[in-house]
Amino acid sequence: MGLYLLDYGAGNVQSLANSLTALGHSFQWIQTPADFAKATSLIFPGVGAFETAIGHLASRGLLQPLREYILSGRPYFGICIGMQVLFESSAEASSKGLAVIPCPIDRFSDQDKTVPHMGWNVADLVTTQQDTEGINTSSYYYFVHSYCAMYNPEKYPEAMRWVHSTTQYGQEIFVSSVRRGNVFATQFHPEKSGKAGLALIDEWLRKPESAHTHAPSAPIVSRQPAPKHRLTKRIVACMDVRANDHGDLVVTKGDQYDVREKPTATANSAGAVRNLGKPVALAAKYYNAGADELCLLNITSFRHSPLQDQPMLAVVRAAAECVFVPLTIGGGIKDTVDPDGTKRSALEVAGAYFRAGADKVSIGSEAVYAVERLRASGKPTSDGTGAIESIAHVYGNQAVVVSIDPRRAYVDPETYDGPYKSELVYGKPDGPENERGKAWWYQCTVSGGREARPLSVVQLAQGVETLGAGEILVNSIDRDGTGLGFDIDLVNLIKKSVRIPVVASSGAGTAPHFMDVFQGTDVEAALAAGIFHREEVGIAEVKGLLRAAQINVRNN
Repeated sequence: MGLYLLDYGAGNVQSLANSLTALGHSFQWIQTPADFAKATSLIFPGVGAFETAIGHLASRGLLQPLREYILSGRPYFGICIGMQVLFESSAEASSKGLAVIPCPIDRFSDQDKTVPHMGWNVADLVTTQQDTEGINTSSYYYFVHSYCAMYNPEKYPEAMRWVHSTTQYGQEIFVSSVRRGNVFATQFHPEKSGKAGLALIDEWLRKPESAHTHAPSAPIVSRQPAPKHRLTKRIVACMDVRANDHGDLVVTKGDQYDVREKPTATANSAGAVRNLGKPVALAAKYYNAGADELCLLNITSFRHSPLQDQPMLAVVRAAAECVFVPLTIGGGIKDTVDPDGTKRSALEVAGAYFRAGADKVSIGSEAVYAVERLRASGKPTSDGTGAIESIAHVYGNQAVVVSIDPRRAYVDPETYDGPYKSELVYGKPDGPENERGKAWWYQCTVSGGREARPLSVVQLAQGVETLGAGEILVNSIDRDGTGLGFDIDLVNLIKKSVRIPVVASSGAGTAPHFMDVFQGTDVEAALAAGIFHREEVGIAEVKGLLRAAQINVRNN
């Protein structure tokens, strides 16, 4: 008897397991339907698609026992999908939910905002009671979802009596947590919400059983959207990971993608791989410094096999044990063949990294090839078998990041009349001297920027959105390692062409550069690497400057 965790077979449940271990709580896994009878408390965490979750639960014989457990009155804590399955249906699925709460799950409108809702937002309680179930209205929690239960007391009065807190995104107000009787559930991820999230989990686990089984119905209150939501801008710390010349995994950083030390007067050959620290130690450092997300990119792209690259898997597992904010893994997420001839699908590779503790996977060159195939087919959608589509189908599009590596392709501004004329960017008269009087479009590259492809960055961005990516990471080969600031023109070009979140990367050299990109574009997040590794700029310094400029950021 005791605390059990329900793993429905997909999605990153290891994050919650790591959180419980860090907090000193023991638990067991639901392995069979009979295990539900042994549980005195149950947590159901989940990232992914509603249809996949219901399908996996049903195929393993766990759906009906889950329903019976909830109706038994024993304490239940659902997270994300673990909350959504309580509702009667979802707009993303044909399967029905448990219908414990008589209300459907709908998709956010993307008319005034990007979807998914991704990042740190607040949870506003609907009750004034002292028993808040650990939710702190002054804290930020991590959300990542495209579907939600809209807060609508007029249409669903009985369902709204379950509502514990609401959150605003754009001009829509949705249910961010429910609490009634023995049920408590959150749309946000407390296991990925830093100290505030860990405190919420710990408080729920330490409360006596009576506090979990007699929560009263919530009052019906009127909620009108505020002029502006409180979603924060995210600061992402990125670590490029590769083996050095001795075979050890290190964090490195290049100048325009060259990660080796420059030749010297006494050595004409390229120097050693730059070693800026150990991946896990740096990940823990940036988490404690207040980074909103972390990104580990294996820039050697698993030379032998992603699933046989045990050192990188070990790095992910170790980082996930000490980092309680979202963790993205990139490099080699594609269909591969092991040295022994065993075929590995991109979905299988991604699944291994999710099970190790990753929350999102980043796809690079494979996304370029996929969009090229889509455009060549002349069809509006693909056959669904590619890396982006297959991973998004199982884990949700919020789990798929596409990292794009464009390079400027200069043309004569007076005579150019080519296919990318509508995407041309013109050098400003007061801009850098080497850009004045010039025009360029942004050409996509693969293989770490070493090979150019006949595809523009707008074509790529719109193509990966069609294929199901949930976020785009915009790099700039021209700005990488220069310290000149983010390429605002490039970021705006992408941001205005898609309806999914965008992360600006490459070129940050000072804290004001982050302010420039957030004031000059509508980008949701900004990423840096070298300036954090070399301690030229601190995350706290960046956030302090943004806060002073009245740009909303999360406190640690």
